[in-house]
Amino acid sequence: MTDQDLSKLSSFHTKNLRKIARIFWPQRISNEELLEHCQQESIEKILVERRWKWTGHVLRKSQNAIPRVAVQWKPEGRRKRGRPKTTSRRTAEAEAATMGQSWGTLRTLAQDREKWRDFVAALVAHGKKGSE
Repeated sequence: MTDQDLSKLSSFHTKNLRKIARIFWPQRISNEELLEHCQQESIEKILVERRWKWTGHVLRKSQNAIPRVAVQWKPEGRRKRGRPKTTSRRTAEAEAATMGQSWGTLRTLAQDREKWRDFVAALVAHGKKGSE
């Protein structure tokens, strides 16, 4: 998911929360206050948490399971010109690098569900760039 997609999704989320809470334009309230008022988390944190829960689920599957094969697959040969596509694996590797983890250690960490839950909670608390 690109930053532009995330921005659109976040604005959609806050716009709908404002409608539900009946907070209209004369009332000046920041998005952080809105999320507190509605007892919600930011959409960025929700997406990060769900992405990592899914990643743990996939990494615990057997080696031959299609989702795991798809996540671990690296195409051979030359790639197209331009910037590489943002994939879920590249995003996961970049976020794991902020916590000092590599893809290999993530595989072993995912096998222990308790440690994986702690890792996901720490990652969500650490936050994504610019989300705090």
